[in-house]
Amino acid sequence: MDIVANRTLRKLRDGEAVIGMGVHHLRTAAVPILAAATGHDWIFIDTEHGAFSVQEATQICLASLATGVTPIVRVCADALDEGTRALDNGAQGIVVPHCDTAEHAEHIAASFRYPPLGHRSWGGPPAIFGYRAPPNAEAQEAINAEILVCVMIETPEAVENAEEIAAVEGIDALLIGTSDLTAEMGISGQFGHDRVAEAYEHVIEACRAHDKAAGLGGVYDEENAARYIEMGARFNLAGGDHAYFMAGATARTEFMRGISATDLLPRRRAGRKAKARGRAG
Repeated sequence: MDIVANRTLRKLRDGEAVIGMGVHHLRTAAVPILAAATGHDWIFIDTEHGAFSVQEATQICLASLATGVTPIVRVCADALDEGTRALDNGAQGIVVPHCDTAEHAEHIAASFRYPPLGHRSWGGPPAIFGYRAPPNAEAQEAINAEILVCVMIETPEAVENAEEIAAVEGIDALLIGTSDLTAEMGISGQFGHDRVAEAYEHVIEACRAHDKAAGLGGVYDEENAARYIEMGARFNLAGGDHAYFMAGATARTEFMRGISATDLLPRRRAGRKAKARGRAG
């Protein structure tokens, strides 16, 4: 069986921008279908902050493979073993937070690539081959080319080392975790701050120099998101299930409550009078 193509990674390699949906609360196979229906390229299954079990995360990954939406799992910084289990069971990409140095990036890249590029263990025919993989060496070479490995830039140290991190073979993208970065800078939540813009510029330039994708995370207001995307961020997290639900549900309840009973009463009376006039005529 042919490998399931990583459409997000292929778009990035072609210089395109891709849009991700964060998954924090949702748990069912409907997640990637909803993501596809709403125009997302990838889903960001957050096992660093969400209360996912490996079972739940991988079931969502498996459901994604038939939709064309790329399942990408964010693991905790020191839980790389959870990343390899996710990859064996349907994930097509891994995001590792809090990467500050090139040495750390090298360790991450090696953990998720098969030899000779890394040291990932072969666990048998993986899900992205429909569990019917070709001979090991052929399968491992193909998988190495289709797995997206991303590190998160979340500290001033990481920004400073962005050039060296971006140069690491086996790293495909550098995703700026803007919430944690601003907290580390002492300007928590100030996403339009000049220092944040300078950080984006520096990371984006480092990625361009090494043909890697820079990404945007944690910036959801339209003004600043547009600013950084226009600067060159391409691996972009648009929002998450929590924010989407809150925004949509709040807008709807505000609309419904805006049609109050006192507003409806005069309309009903006027309607009854109009009907009465019609009958009398």
